[in-house]
Amino acid sequence: MSEPDDQTFLRAAIHLARENVGHGGRPFGAVVVKDGAIVATGVNEILATGDPTAHAEMGAIRAASRKLGSPDLSGCRIYASGHPCPMCMAAMRMAGIEAVAYAYSNEAAAPFGLSTAAIYAELARPFAEQSMDIRHLPADGAAEPAIYADWQRRQQQRA
Repeated sequence: MSEPDDQTFLRAAIHLARENVGHGGRPFGAVVVKDGAIVATGVNEILATGDPTAHAEMGAIRAASRKLGSPDLSGCRIYASGHPCPMCMAAMRMAGIEAVAYAYSNEAAAPFGLSTAAIYAELARPFAEQSMDIRHLPADGAAEPAIYADWQRRQQQRA
């Protein structure tokens, strides 16, 4: 991923994180870059919104999707001030982000209670060994069409 502007974009993410701290937020910022230009930014808004999913990367992804008019962010890169959590990494993959770079590691965040390394470790374990109860419960209602088949049929009708 080493592009000439990597440090410029990482500094932009860190600047957003520092500004967010100044406004009472958590120390995380992110920028989405496409074709060498920042198309969207985000800061961690968990404390401001009470939303545990309001991470900087999630905000930047949402803003980029709105600006680009698509949930497909292929060709985009994300630069984050801190190590993205598993939720943000999954969102990046689902959006088609081609690369991510971050300035501060989970190890640097750990002494401040900001590391997500334990979540990564937990998610790597089989469902039965995780602390959260996770199980597949097939739905009743075989008389109704399966929701995925219904969705596919509607998509084909729109095409």
